Amino acid sequence: MDTADRDRGIAPATEPVDVEPTRAGADISVTLKLYASLGVYLPAGSKRNEAKVTAASGTTARALLDAYQVPPEACHLVLVNGVYQAPAQRSEATLSDGDSLAVWPPVAGG
Repeated sequence: MDTADRDRGIAPATEPVDVEPTRAGADISVTLKLYASLGVYLPAGSKRNEAKVTAASGTTARALLDAYQVPPEACHLVLVNGVYQAPAQRSEATLSDGDSLAVWPPVAGG
């Protein structure tokens, strides 16, 4: 990882993400899956549109996406462990160790 990535808050899967937890605790491991055009926000070395990332216990889906600079307006469909997260839920419900966070952008076409 280079200095520019660190300055932008992008961390590889082996480093904890610098996000403010909603409650104190140990670090958690989350599988972050970013599809289509969102794949550019994954850490370097990610494969198949996903990466194992580390965050502080109590981190929300929105906080994790913010840490990787994924714009809120680009997050159309957000699932935690396959369950849809409405926009209001993304900043409230906390992630747990082993969770999978999958995000798709808005899609256009016909």
